Amino acid sequence: MARGDKIRLEQGTTVTLGDVGQEILLENDYTRVWEIVLEPGESQPWHLHHNPYLVIAIEAADNRITYGDGTYRDVHESVGRTISMDPSPVHMLTNIGSTRYVSRLIEFKDQGENLPGGWKSAE
Repeated sequence: MARGDKIRLEQGTTVTLGDVGQEILLENDYTRVWEIVLEPGESQPWHLHHNPYLVIAIEAADNRITYGDGTYRDVHESVGRTISMDPSPVHMLTNIGSTRYVSRLIEFKDQGENLPGGWKSAE
C-alpha cells in the first residue's frame, strides 16, 4: 500500500492514502525528513509508515492518532518531545488542541524500504 491507494478501513469506509508528512525537507538513501504542520482541527490524511521513524515536536499541541479499526490514542506532544516508532498500521493524525502543531518526522529508509528484503518485525 502506498500514497494514492484506496483502501477499505475495518469499519467499511474507503479512504485514499496520503503521505506521512506534508513536505520532504531532506532525502537520501538513508533518511527522509518530513515537515508536518497542523493548525487546530486539521488532519494529516490516512497513511502508513513503511520505515521505522522518529518524530520531534517543534511546536506543542494535543493530537489524536486514529487507527483504521476506529480506535484512537490522544497524545500531548510538547516541544522537544521525541517518539520513536516501528512501521505502523494505517492511521491519521488530527490536531485536537488549540495551538498549531509542527514536527519533523525522520524515516530511517536504510532500516526499512532500502533494507534488503524490506523491514521485518523482531517478533
